[in-house]
Amino acid sequence: MVLSSQTQLQTDAWVKATWDEFATAMDDSHYAEGRGYFDHGYMRIEMAPLGPGHGRHNAVAMDVVSMFAALRTIRLAKLINCSFYKPGERGCQPDVAFYIGDSFQLPPQDNAPVDVTVYGPPTLAIEVGASSFKDDLGAKRLLYERLGVAEYWVVDVANCAAIAFSVAAGRSGEIAVSEVLPGLPIAMVNEALVRSQSEDDSALMRWLMETLV
Repeated sequence: MVLSSQTQLQTDAWVKATWDEFATAMDDSHYAEGRGYFDHGYMRIEMAPLGPGHGRHNAVAMDVVSMFAALRTIRLAKLINCSFYKPGERGCQPDVAFYIGDSFQLPPQDNAPVDVTVYGPPTLAIEVGASSFKDDLGAKRLLYERLGVAEYWVVDVANCAAIAFSVAAGRSGEIAVSEVLPGLPIAMVNEALVRSQSEDDSALMRWLMETLV
């Protein structure tokens, strides 16, 4: 497959491609609003519209992580819709990613994808799944395992619940308590997601603070 200005790719599906074809597609203005993934010779460009269900769940998951880290004095940096590349091998654009701990180096504040060979993969990557939920649990989970994240969460919009995986030695297993944010039960994330369907942000933040302090 050779991409040109006339080439229209199949989106929201995994398509066989080279790394160069993926990089070219991600620089194409046709896909400026899309999110790109590449792994094992296949790429996926997601162009499906993101509604308030996706946005709300994403915001709540971010808030829980940020609030927990702040109250536990855990060093953390959050990147929203940021691209992470291991050039020539794989690329991803999670809904939100976090570098966590004392040793990470903050990537440059520009629009270039983060080179994980220089700055390392994010400690925690989160995907919010509505139409993409099955793929988030499947092919993307394998991608994040290979990329080397320490923890990966999938937020199920339909059920207001997060499924969390710890990743080690290229394999992942489901966990009930975060390992990169010690002491944070995934059940608390799930309760926050459920509460967010009927409570405003101020009420939700007050509940979080009362629960965590």
